[in-house]
Amino acid sequence: MQAALGRARWALRVCRAAPRPRRLGPGSPPAPRCWSCGSPLPGAEGPPRFCPGCQALQPPAPRPDLFRLMDCDRSFRIDAQRLQRRFRSLQRAVHPDRFGQRPLKEQYYSEQHSSLINKAYQTLLNPLSRGLYLLELNGVEPAQETDSDADSAFLMEIMEINEKLAEPKNEDSLEEIETLIKVKQEELTKEVTAAFERDDLQEAKKLLAKMKYFANLEDKLKKKKIPS
Repeated sequence: MQAALGRARWALRVCRAAPRPRRLGPGSPPAPRCWSCGSPLPGAEGPPRFCPGCQALQPPAPRPDLFRLMDCDRSFRIDAQRLQRRFRSLQRAVHPDRFGQRPLKEQYYSEQHSSLINKAYQTLLNPLSRGLYLLELNGVEPAQETDSDADSAFLMEIMEINEKLAEPKNEDSLEEIETLIKVKQEELTKEVTAAFERDDLQEAKKLLAKMKYFANLEDKLKKKKIPS
């Protein structure tokens, strides 16, 4: 009896001495901690994070903002050279070659980060994918192929280019089509820029749908130019 009482008193003293967990506000997520050493991680989720205690690479956020990751303003206008510098800097920091001697979990995280950075770079570099991503961030669904918002003159132009691409291979004709597509994409890019800058998301959506048509034509053109 005395022994049991003594153990109970000892357990009570231990409980009182143990540090109390920090209370969070209602609905607050738990403070992030390092997967390797348990140290608290400062800063918000965004660029790749390393633990300040053990320097372990942390996993990427589930749905990161690609503009924030690449240190860009959330805008359709983008500085391609700055984007490329950021891409190279991030890849140097997290490239899997740097983590060959690290724990398997950290190697896996480096591969995830590297893949995510590649995706972010390609998404923001290309005007069409950048515009579609901006629509997504603003909660606007992109136009579907079944939508009939495109005017008949535009659809006729696309049909004529498709017919030319279906003809027997002709280098002069292919160069002419390539130039035409490039000019049209540059014109549409300027129009999409203006639409986003005046916050006309529905107009941007229509213009991006047209850009998608020309992107499909570009793909067909590339396949046509591959030597058979």
